[in-house]
Amino acid sequence: MNLTNTIAVLALVAAGCAQTSHTTQAAALGQPADWASFVDRLDAPGPIEFERIIAADWEVPRSGLINLKNDAAQAAGLEDGPEPIQIYMYAIRHPQHGLFLIDTGVDRATAEGNKREMAASWLVRSAMKLDKLRVHVDTATWVARQTEPLAGVFLTHMHLDHAMGLPDVPDDVPIYTGPGEAGDSKFQNVFVRGTTNRTLRGKSPVRELSPAPVAGSGFDGLVDVFGDGSMLAIHIPGHTVGSMAFLIRTTAGPVLLTGDGSHTAWGWDHGVESGTYNGDTEAARKSFLKLQRFAEAHPEVALYLGHQDHVSHASAESATPGQRTRLSDVREGLAQGQGSKTAPIVDAR
Repeated sequence: MNLTNTIAVLALVAAGCAQTSHTTQAAALGQPADWASFVDRLDAPGPIEFERIIAADWEVPRSGLINLKNDAAQAAGLEDGPEPIQIYMYAIRHPQHGLFLIDTGVDRATAEGNKREMAASWLVRSAMKLDKLRVHVDTATWVARQTEPLAGVFLTHMHLDHAMGLPDVPDDVPIYTGPGEAGDSKFQNVFVRGTTNRTLRGKSPVRELSPAPVAGSGFDGLVDVFGDGSMLAIHIPGHTVGSMAFLIRTTAGPVLLTGDGSHTAWGWDHGVESGTYNGDTEAARKSFLKLQRFAEAHPEVALYLGHQDHVSHASAESATPGQRTRLSDVREGLAQGQGSKTAPIVDAR
């Protein structure tokens, strides 16, 4: 086989490389969403207890998080450079269905720098600059502190900064994603697929939710996760094929988790979609604008972005010292090379 044919074959293989070879199946969880009924009840307290856990501080290139080619970014003079962010996981406690995580934080092996046990390959660790992580609490430690077992994990998507904590999740705990997420094929999966497979090693098949279009919602698809109008999973394709946001009626009021439908506070506040980390730029922008339209129509909903704080956190304003980390503090700590674990940072509603 000559060089030209070899390159062509490699290109075809790369183009067809899914995020993971782990098995998948349709999720039994979820029912068709009644959008009108859900919106009517937004003002009323819901049944779900909600907690945000800040697992780690980090920094990544701004160009991945914000589309620097957008007119608003150009007008603001934004340039590429390190942007301080955080890695989150969210705990939801449903009175009938139990304790679930949305995204998974950072596993203990990564937090401790145990390269032998880390899921991430050397190449992925280097490219993602995982040495920049300042871990506050690893997932194994957080899970061990709970008084009830995990009933499941929802992933907004399968990128490592959202799935990194999976090795610390018991193998029998079901994992849920959006439609087609595991099979999402991109060239870069050639380099990250092994890492993704290792985060899922020993787990049961990934369960894919089945959101469907609902008239009047403005979104591509919705699913009523628990069938009681307490939490909707929203399909927001673009960042990845199966990216999901979550709209939750909590005991303290409604919250919207955008996942990586919007990474940063600046991007959200200036109407600028995420940057080069998106798999499909145009689809991602459409999903971003749909989230923005919903939030503008419902200012009572507290907004939780993919990787930064937003002022809409009704609960964050009353958090006690030590419960929140401001980005200026993150930037200062990263500059000083602080990488040791500290007490967990929690924002509960």
